[in-house]
Amino acid sequence: MHILIAPDSFKESLSAPQAAQALQEGFSQALPDATFDLLPIGDGGEGTMAALAAALGWAEFYHTVTGPFGQPVKMTYARQGQQALFEMADLVGLASIPQEKRNPLVIETRGLGELILHLAGEGVRKMLVGVGGSASNDGGIGLAAGLGYEFYDSDQHVLRPVGSSLGRAARISAQHVPAVLKELEIEILTDVTNPLCGPQGAAYMFGGQKGLPDLLFAQTDQAMRQFYELANPAVFGLAGAGAGGGMAAGLVTFAGGKIVSGIETCLDLLDFDERVKKADLVVVGEGRMDRQSLAGKAPVGIARRTPQGIPVLAVCGSLAADLPAFPAENIAAAFPIMAQADSLPAVLAQAEVNLIRTARNIGNVLKMKKSG
Repeated sequence: MHILIAPDSFKESLSAPQAAQALQEGFSQALPDATFDLLPIGDGGEGTMAALAAALGWAEFYHTVTGPFGQPVKMTYARQGQQALFEMADLVGLASIPQEKRNPLVIETRGLGELILHLAGEGVRKMLVGVGGSASNDGGIGLAAGLGYEFYDSDQHVLRPVGSSLGRAARISAQHVPAVLKELEIEILTDVTNPLCGPQGAAYMFGGQKGLPDLLFAQTDQAMRQFYELANPAVFGLAGAGAGGGMAAGLVTFAGGKIVSGIETCLDLLDFDERVKKADLVVVGEGRMDRQSLAGKAPVGIARRTPQGIPVLAVCGSLAADLPAFPAENIAAAFPIMAQADSLPAVLAQAEVNLIRTARNIGNVLKMKKSG
């Protein structure tokens, strides 16, 4: 049996490569004669860069930029020739912001723009930018400031480029934006199709998990709408513009970016369609599978690309109650790995052991079927 193992990261516990290794270990214990193809994956969210860089053999580098609270931080990127890959979560990822500091309206994203200009100065002309898993909701105003844009209120005062300033912007200046920006090709990898504003937009759908109080959803959404009525009204009808707290809209508007499916782009880069032809079984996974996963996140994106006749199993940290009964979306069955009720920190710490155990149990069932 040849098993293609293609998990996403298990957030706050295991990277995609670590999850793939754990799954292989568990299956190997039950199926010692099986062969494996490890294909750790990302869909634009946290861990995408690490998974792709490792699989493609791109070298990783660091550059110092402005951090989420104005401090200098080292931001990682992967590069090969004139192409580079980095992710928003490496700068302002939700997992890296302490609970007591989570306020998506004051976190700065200026460093993303600074990194883009640095890479452009180093000769990079195509950039892949993952925008999932962020802790900010600034509509890309911080990114734009890092690129050289300036924002003024109605009294011609320069605004601080954070989410709380969006509703006060009255004028945008591109006077200090370097011409090299027009030479870049930027693909925005996202795992969601949410619009920028409205009930399915950035504030209403993702603000809560980033620390935005429910009472501020409407006000924040209106401020975002007001800002983009000034900056680029065309983004209101653009699927995926709400990704990354509106960062996707910012990259489109201020950097000429193009929104693409994160999972589809990653699968193309990793030659998935050829590799899957050799598989007898495909195993996917992520930290928590819920109905949002069905909109195109990594496990479902992989399952949809898997040819009929090759079974797909999902092994996840947990399964939400809003999932349909399986089989669904070409996934034959889904398995949660938690062995017992426990605190979240304990569950996260046990992820590797639980993955190995679950994979071994599934392997034992497959072995029974084969022998029968």
